[in-house]
Amino acid sequence: MANSKRDPLESLKQFTPARIGVGRTGTRPLTKDVLQFRTDHAAAVDSVYGTVPEKILSEFNLFSVATQVESMEHYLKRPDYGRLLADEAKSILQKSCLQAPDVQVVVSDGLSAKAIEENLSDVYPALIDSLDSYNLKIGTSFFVKGGRVACMDEIGEILKPKALVLLIGERPGLMSAESMSAYMCYQPGKGKKESDRMVISNIHKRGTPPIEAAAHIGTLIDKMIQQQMSGVHLVI
Repeated sequence: MANSKRDPLESLKQFTPARIGVGRTGTRPLTKDVLQFRTDHAAAVDSVYGTVPEKILSEFNLFSVATQVESMEHYLKRPDYGRLLADEAKSILQKSCLQAPDVQVVVSDGLSAKAIEENLSDVYPALIDSLDSYNLKIGTSFFVKGGRVACMDEIGEILKPKALVLLIGERPGLMSAESMSAYMCYQPGKGKKESDRMVISNIHKRGTPPIEAAAHIGTLIDKMIQQQMSGVHLVI
C-alpha cells in the first residue's frame, strides 16, 4: 500500500537534478526551494565573476596571458574581445611556447572560473597521459584570462599546432556552476568555421567524469591528426 501512494515524481527526481515536482504553499514555492534556488543562482554569479586560484595554475606550470577584455562587464557585453589576444600576449606566446607541436593545450576561465578550479587537477594530468600514450608532441601549455572559444584560432595562427585543445569554463546554470568544456580543432586559424570544431561538454563530477573526458579527448586528437581534419568531417 505504501508504494501505491508514493508520488511518481519522487522516483524521477533520482535521475535528474532538474527542478521537477517542486512543492507549493498556496501560490508560492516552498521556502526550502526558494532558498535552494537563491543559493544556486549565487553560485552561478560567483563562478562568472570569480578568478582561477594561482595555486591551480602553478600546480601545472601554466603561465598566464590575457585577451583584449578589460573587465568582466566588458567580457559579457563584447564577446568579440574575448576572441582576440592582447598584443603583449602574442609576444609572450612567440617567445615562450614551442612552435608547431602536434598538440597545443590551452586553459581558459571562460564563463566559469569555478569549472577550472574544480576540474583541472583531474582533467589536465589525465589529458597529458592520454596524449603521451599516442606519442604526440605536446606544446607549452598556458592559461588565457578572459578567453572565448574562438581565441583558439588566433593562438593557432601564432603557434601552428596540428591540433589544439581548449579547456574552458562553461556558462554556469542553476544545476551546475562548475562545468567545463573541451573544444578541439585541427589546424586552428583564421577562417575556421564552428563546424570545424569539436566539443566534449558538461565535464564535472556529476556530469561527464573528468578523467574519462580526458582519455576521450586524447583519442579524438589522435584521430584528428591521422585524418587531418576535425569537426563534422571527422570519422569517429
